[in-house]
Parts: sequence; structure tokens; C-alpha cells
Amino acid sequence: MLPLLSATADSMTALGSTDLTSLAVEAPPAQNAPDTGGLADFLRGFFGPLFLVIVSIVAIFFLFTREITRFMQFIILAIFIGIVFYVPGIIEVIAVALARAMGVSTD
Repeated sequence: MLPLLSATADSMTALGSTDLTSLAVEAPPAQNAPDTGGLADFLRGFFGPLFLVIVSIVAIFFLFTREITRFMQFIILAIFIGIVFYVPGIIEVIAVALARAMGVSTD
């Protein structure tokens, strides 16, 4: 056995375990970590109205120039982006659904 691994094996035997996870030490929580709990709500509240203003201006431009096909394409894209932006947790739901569709276990 390698010299480095023999010390690990001796430590595990002294602890009465053969599992490497018994050697793991739990890290203390960070004291100076920034609180990001409300960050998503703040960004949603800040960029949400801005997104709606931009969508409405571009949609009105497409309607006045009578480009109905581009208007419809833009509206469908804006609805998709709005759903991703305004519905919390939708990205995780989509990722899990795609993983399950590809046969990956998500347990």
C-alpha cells in the first residue's frame, strides 16, 4: 500500500469506520457572506417594468410598419422570455423535465 494511503487506513481503523465520509469535517458557515435572499426579487422588480416597456415599444413599431409576421414572431419570443423571467423556478422545472426526457435520473 502507498505510504499516504496507509495513514488514511490507520485513521479510519482508529475511528472504527471504513467509509471515507467519516473523515469529512463540516465547514463552519461564512460570517461575512453577503445576503442574496432578496436579490432575485429585486432584479425582477427592477427589470420587469423595463422589459414590459421595451416589448411594448417594439410591438407598436412593428404594428405601425405593418410587419405582422415579425410582430407575431416578436410577441411569441417576448411571451417565452416573460414566462422565464416572471415565473420563479421555471428554469429548474425545465431542466429536470429535459433530464428526465433524456433518461437521466434526477433523484
